[in-house]
Amino acid sequence: MRMPPHLAMGADPEAIKGATVGKDVVRRVLRLAKPYRWMLAGFVAVIVGAALVALAPPLLFRQIIDSAIPEGNRGQLHLLAGLVVAAAVADAALAFAERWYSSRIGEGLIFDLRVALFEHVQRMPIAFFTRTQTGSLISRLNNDVIGAQRAMTATLGSVVSNVIVLATTLGAMFVLEWRLTVLALVLLPLFIVPAKRVGRRLQAITRESMNLNAAMNTQMTERFNVAGALLVKLFGDTDRESRDFAERAGSVRDIGVKSAMYGRTFFIALGLVGAVGTAAVYWVGGQLVISGAVSLGTLVAMAAYVTRIYTPLTSLTNARVDIMTAFVSFDRVFEVLDAPNPIVDRPGAVDLIEPRGHIELDRVWFRYPTSAEVSVASLESDIGVALNAEPGEPVLRGISATIEPGELVALVGPSGAGKTTLTSLIPRLYDVTSGAVRIDGHDVRDLTQVSLRRAIGVVTQDPHLFHDSVVANLRYARPSATDAEIEAACRAAQIHDVIAALPDGYHTIVGERGYRLSGGEKQRLAIARMLLKDPAIVILDEATSHLDSENEALVQQALGAALAGRTSIVIAHRLSTIVAADQILVLDEGRLVERGTHTTLLAAGGLYADLYRVLVRSAAEAAGSDTADTPGAAAPA
Repeated sequence: MRMPPHLAMGADPEAIKGATVGKDVVRRVLRLAKPYRWMLAGFVAVIVGAALVALAPPLLFRQIIDSAIPEGNRGQLHLLAGLVVAAAVADAALAFAERWYSSRIGEGLIFDLRVALFEHVQRMPIAFFTRTQTGSLISRLNNDVIGAQRAMTATLGSVVSNVIVLATTLGAMFVLEWRLTVLALVLLPLFIVPAKRVGRRLQAITRESMNLNAAMNTQMTERFNVAGALLVKLFGDTDRESRDFAERAGSVRDIGVKSAMYGRTFFIALGLVGAVGTAAVYWVGGQLVISGAVSLGTLVAMAAYVTRIYTPLTSLTNARVDIMTAFVSFDRVFEVLDAPNPIVDRPGAVDLIEPRGHIELDRVWFRYPTSAEVSVASLESDIGVALNAEPGEPVLRGISATIEPGELVALVGPSGAGKTTLTSLIPRLYDVTSGAVRIDGHDVRDLTQVSLRRAIGVVTQDPHLFHDSVVANLRYARPSATDAEIEAACRAAQIHDVIAALPDGYHTIVGERGYRLSGGEKQRLAIARMLLKDPAIVILDEATSHLDSENEALVQQALGAALAGRTSIVIAHRLSTIVAADQILVLDEGRLVERGTHTTLLAAGGLYADLYRVLVRSAAEAAGSDTADTPGAAAPA
């Protein structure tokens, strides 16, 4: 394997400072490589073959110089020249085979690791995503996976190749002339010492360059999404942004020039030492040829071999750093694969068949999981803050309630009372700490997650849309939906006319997070998506809290179709959403403190009535009238 000279300087020691690799990691790497064991064997065999073939030309040239030419043997000359060409062809074929093996192994390993990571990460509980830096997670799926792949091809290949090339070349040199071989090795420190110093400086420059590039890319990433661009236009200064970017880009430019010059220094040093080594071999070897101690062909062969030993020797001085760097990449990948996932299907979990929507909350207690239970330290913080294993205070405290099929239930209470937390337990985004949540008599922990969530539709305050077409976002809920079914859902959600008026209709790209649509349009599109899913249970998490009156009226019409005949749990700030509720559950500090209808709770004069009076008074003051108790007015939080 021919290695670029800059790689001969080795990986960055700072990147693995303090890192250790246990036997378990090595064993897992070997298990991961097991499907490729025959390819790896072929890969190593090709490397060995290439190293041996590369020995042939100097020996053939030696024979031409020492035998064929002096003896005037044209037949032998033709044969030896043909063998030189054959060796070149064989070397080219082996190089092609080596690249084929390395690409098949490397790309196959990348595929295996990426699929395994994606499969594992997407099944992680929602608590994992609330604590994880997205950029760090993406880096694991890209940079560290590629680093692991290089361990199996580039690092393995370079170490094996360097060992084989060095062993075979030194063996051939010692057989031909041991004195010239010793001379070549004596000159090695003239190359290694300066190269190591240049290498360390170039590694430091590379680290600095990566940091500067990251800063420049961060500015572009933050400014070039819709929210960032809007913030710059409304609060920032485009000239100042351009100056800041130019300053960062200038730093990247300057460090690039410095890196290029240090890299060129290394190339020059490599060439100079090679030239010095070759000159020394010719000078001393020439003396031996003149004295008759060695033949001229031997001298030429030795000069050809001497340049082949410097790069492998230098690279092998960094072999430990290269191998450690490779295994650290594997370790970081395994760290994510080993992240704990407490939300899994139990053995024997059953599907929820033909759900009716009966929900029972049985003495539900809940505290959020600790970071040690759901997270990975290096994904939470760049500085690797230790994970907390101390359990927090309960968020829900002994809540019991029964919701009959088809009922509309409203959850109200002060901010932080536990409303959203309670609704997240129904689709099993979290597991209860104690007690049980049952649907149609089944503990949700005894149901398969796929069938459970298939029966539940959720519309949040800020529904998420992918950067894709309208129809693709709708079909995400039910890929098999026909165009007619999609249009029917959109008409029911009061959004069809809006979509039809878009430039490309249902094939219009909605933009990142749906920025091309207004808040009310996104809400109605989310309701249409939920209608396509056709769930037995609907959860509305403050879905109308920030809409204007016109949009709220349209969303309310859409909700009328969405909630009909379904068990519905609504968290709302608007009276019009909850006055018709079959029952209202009032939460305070994680406890269920009241339940009943709007009328009975107002008459009871408890927390609900207090919240109602405060908010109605605020709405009346804002409106300048006493008519706040009308559809669309504010209601308890």
